[in-house]
Amino acid sequence: MTEFHSYLVFAVLCLLVVVLYIWLHKRGDQKNREAVARASASGLTEPASLHPVIDPSKCLGSGSCVTACPEGDVLGLVRRKAALINPTHCIGHGACAKACPHDAITLVFGTEKRGVDIPNVSPDFETNVPGIFIAGELGGMGLIRNAIEQGRQAMDVIAKRKDKGFDYDVAVIGAGPAGFAASLGAKHKGLRYITLEQDSLGGTVAHFPRGKLVMTQPAQLPIIGKVRFRETTKEALLAFWQGAQKKAGIKINFGERMETIEGDGKGFLVATNKGQYRVRNILLAIGRRGTPRKLGVPGEELNKVVYRLIDAEQYRNQHVLVVGGGDAALEAAFSIAEEPGTTVTLSYRSPSFSRAKEKNRTRVEAMVKAGKLNVLLTSNVKTIHTDRVDIDQEGKLHSLQNDAVIVCAGGVLPTPFLKQIGIEVETKFGAA
Repeated sequence: MTEFHSYLVFAVLCLLVVVLYIWLHKRGDQKNREAVARASASGLTEPASLHPVIDPSKCLGSGSCVTACPEGDVLGLVRRKAALINPTHCIGHGACAKACPHDAITLVFGTEKRGVDIPNVSPDFETNVPGIFIAGELGGMGLIRNAIEQGRQAMDVIAKRKDKGFDYDVAVIGAGPAGFAASLGAKHKGLRYITLEQDSLGGTVAHFPRGKLVMTQPAQLPIIGKVRFRETTKEALLAFWQGAQKKAGIKINFGERMETIEGDGKGFLVATNKGQYRVRNILLAIGRRGTPRKLGVPGEELNKVVYRLIDAEQYRNQHVLVVGGGDAALEAAFSIAEEPGTTVTLSYRSPSFSRAKEKNRTRVEAMVKAGKLNVLLTSNVKTIHTDRVDIDQEGKLHSLQNDAVIVCAGGVLPTPFLKQIGIEVETKFGAA
């Protein structure tokens, strides 16, 4: 082969590579545009929590954020710029912002339409009230890994503020992921600590339906070491935490509810339903659910109305209404619908389940097609009777036979309590 032919073959190969690159790029761009259009048409445009906002003037289309996202299909390149193609799939990992080489991504809470109440905290997780710290879901970080990291890091700061003039160096309020990690950190640092939990170990996780898959990422627990769970069930994760509590010898005051906090400029008096404690610092890891949000309709006081699903099996052979459109509502609905002899209706006030994860929406759609679940979108419960429920759907009244009602409408945030003790709370509409 002559030198000319060698150059020609090389040029043809280069041309084929370029053509293939352009074809793949256009194909990916078209696929991402279609995903954006589908999300918009379905009303699935509102991210549920912390999420990225991309500055197109800084984005150079490297695609590093797309690759870094653990969820896989939240971000995509559209016209050579990063874009949220499936906003409701985002669960606030924040890996995209770290991966961007051009600082084009800002992580924000809320959107222009939906505000989110977020307490103002420093990078050390301390509020504007010196000595009171917030970690985990209450601060806007719902991911288990993030909550664990925040609880651990907050305790690193608190460890520098020991004071013999108090009963305890720190009171940890809540024993969910953040509170449990903080308790481990407190013992590891040699702090005098007290952990108060009104319910049971695990916080919100303990209230998930039986068998629910819990997404997490590797995290470092003080004393215990690295937690390597990627995807596991609620039961397996709680069993791990119970084993870790026993191994580390962590004392938790279960069934003890924090009622008031009073500060005197040096420390705090924490009053509970069982006693009072003088503490130097406080870590609030109480979550965001607060008091369950009620429907405010006649009949809601009946014993058959509850606000979370514990065990789907107890509803076997019953007519059940689930109210809500988030993951908890969808998971409750399809868990109960799988029980023999049940008739399940899912009622939601909006036209789409934009707050729920795609895998839950997909499962609901499959059960609707299989005739195992009835869904009433754009509907509102009007009256709950002993043997039936009345539901209005855009002017049409449905009167359904009913044995039980499960309301999964979220919770009333503890914003008034936070403001009462002096903590600044800001409603964020797409702000960092």
